[in-house]
Amino acid sequence: MKRALIFQHMDHDHPGRFLDFFAEDGIVPEAVRLFEGEAIPPLAPYDFLFVLGGAQDTWQEEQHPWLSAEKQAIREWVAERAKPYFGVCLGHQLLAAALGGEVAPAEEGEIGVFDVALTGGAETHRLTRGLGPSHKVMQWHMAEVKRAPDGAVVLASSARTPVQAFAIGEHAVSTQFHCEFTPQTVAGWASLPNYVSSLERHLGAGAYPRIVRDCYPLMPEMARMTRAIYDNLATATGLRK
Repeated sequence: MKRALIFQHMDHDHPGRFLDFFAEDGIVPEAVRLFEGEAIPPLAPYDFLFVLGGAQDTWQEEQHPWLSAEKQAIREWVAERAKPYFGVCLGHQLLAAALGGEVAPAEEGEIGVFDVALTGGAETHRLTRGLGPSHKVMQWHMAEVKRAPDGAVVLASSARTPVQAFAIGEHAVSTQFHCEFTPQTVAGWASLPNYVSSLERHLGAGAYPRIVRDCYPLMPEMARMTRAIYDNLATATGLRK
């Protein structure tokens, strides 16, 4: 079986619907809990790198020294080994930072359901083949990619965040939005008081049930969009043969 290396930055976080995709393709996920000091293993034995979101910022190496090693590993994986990569939220920002792009606090963060639109570059890119021109997605970020790395193709943008997704060649893709979130992911937040209180700090009282009501009817379409991107990546990279 193939092996997926997962870089995890927060407790209770996981790749969501991608775990179903991995199971279907015979890929076993193996998480490294970087926030607890677990070391990154040698990369050679792995077939896929998935980098999750997190409350950290890419520039906080003094507070989180492991960020330096993580960015180096991402650079090795994507730029040197050119192997399949998917990053979400912080994983999107780390890919940009690792390859020479710019990440900084957002002028206006996004938490909840927002619209993203595909760019002109996405119209002919293999990794966005089959996608419609606009999509409703789930967001939870207060930082953003200000400048994509040299050679990257920006695939999606939103009114607040110009770099919502980008690709490096046909082997690496990342999204600022949380395409991994599932109904089970969101339902699980009810058992995590720190998640609920964080939502209320940003969005006011009752934020969590409002987000549930907003996102649940949209989940099937979010799943189809995410599945298309993953399928395109798996086919383009030979991950699925």
